[in-house]
Amino acid sequence: MAKLIMNRRGLLKGGVAAGAGLAAPSFFVRPSWAQTENYLNAPTGGTVTLGFNVPQTGPYADEGADELRAYQLAVEHLNGEGDGGMLNTFSSKELQGNGVNGKKVVFVTGDTQTKSDAARASAKRMIEKDGAIMITGGSSSGVAVAVQGLCQEMGVIFMAGLTHSNDTTGKDKKANGFRHFFDAYMSAAALAPVLKEEYGTDRRAYHLTADYTWGWTQEESIAAATEALGWETVAKVRTPLGAADYSQYLTPVINSGADVLVLNHYGRDMVNSLSQAVQFGMKSKQVNGKNFEIIVPLYSELMAQGAGEAVKGILGSANWDWKLDNAGTAAFTKSFGQKYGFPPSQAAQTCYVQALLYADAAQRAGTFNPCGIVEALEGFEFDGLGNGPTLYRAADHQCFKSVLVVRGKENPENQYDLLEIVKVVPAEQVTYSPDNPMFAGGNLGTCNPGA
Repeated sequence: MAKLIMNRRGLLKGGVAAGAGLAAPSFFVRPSWAQTENYLNAPTGGTVTLGFNVPQTGPYADEGADELRAYQLAVEHLNGEGDGGMLNTFSSKELQGNGVNGKKVVFVTGDTQTKSDAARASAKRMIEKDGAIMITGGSSSGVAVAVQGLCQEMGVIFMAGLTHSNDTTGKDKKANGFRHFFDAYMSAAALAPVLKEEYGTDRRAYHLTADYTWGWTQEESIAAATEALGWETVAKVRTPLGAADYSQYLTPVINSGADVLVLNHYGRDMVNSLSQAVQFGMKSKQVNGKNFEIIVPLYSELMAQGAGEAVKGILGSANWDWKLDNAGTAAFTKSFGQKYGFPPSQAAQTCYVQALLYADAAQRAGTFNPCGIVEALEGFEFDGLGNGPTLYRAADHQCFKSVLVVRGKENPENQYDLLEIVKVVPAEQVTYSPDNPMFAGGNLGTCNPGA
């Protein structure tokens, strides 16, 4: 049964209790501005333009390529092409495969290059020259924070792609920005109990960390979680984004007395650092009377493919995996596989879902006005998109859902089946208060319609 909940601005909308089955469609009370066109890039013709801003070059380009595939698939499904994918399983039934608010969905693309300045420039171009009413994508938290800030300034919605830094919905949160991907705190909260069970409480950890906002908060989160177990942090060493050779950073680890290496790296950086750590013989070492272990707090099937044999036995966390047993995952994996010939990555699923969530919010609100989208998404509870019951929290625009602990398979069946799901950690075990110190600072502010 639907229940009425209050969003951040006090408007009533429908939802379901967390932990319930499929969420009932939300009933949105439309404010008076819902019918106005006084907002930036209000569509006047028969189409509405979305901007897909992904890393087509740079260290996260593999994720970017899969993001773009997913966005294209989402547009097809929104316009009634293909089999409909997750529109068939989404608990909200507002989208009918006939566009959004009576308009056909079209899109433009940009290349973030995994660089904040380039990402802002491409997003600005899509907004100013192409009339994009929403920007989505990215595989770097540095990029996400930069583009989210731009979208807040210009008055369009930003539906973040892969961004795992606590700061995205912490000190750098914005009213016009929303994140479906999980964050570094959630990874640490999900991983810690498994690390305790597998490796014990007497460990010495050495961190290599990507030197930007994601790496910093990932390091802070996993170090705090493991130190709470009794682990000692031996060293925290920052590494530049896009490094190819990690030998200068790995050599000191061997003589440090550490018996765990934590690689706070992602994308090709993780592929390179993990592969080289294995080449250094770290997986076969014994230190302090224990087997030396390597942990990758955040990784995915795409990264596992890049690292190959090196991922075997390596623990980490993931936002989603195509092998999950639920209707949404099955529908999306089928659609994506039929179109592209291989299973989707977590990057693909996240971005596909964000496109659908934006379209659904616009349809429920009856407008593309950014403030209508904000009101429709704040406090929205849903299911059927592959992650189980999910909440878009009004206080910080962060999604809360289950988190996966995964491990590199010892005997994979094929190149797309390299990770095994060790544990599905329920949302309540990774949920935190909006005033948690790791998310301190910043102000969500108010929606900017741009006009």
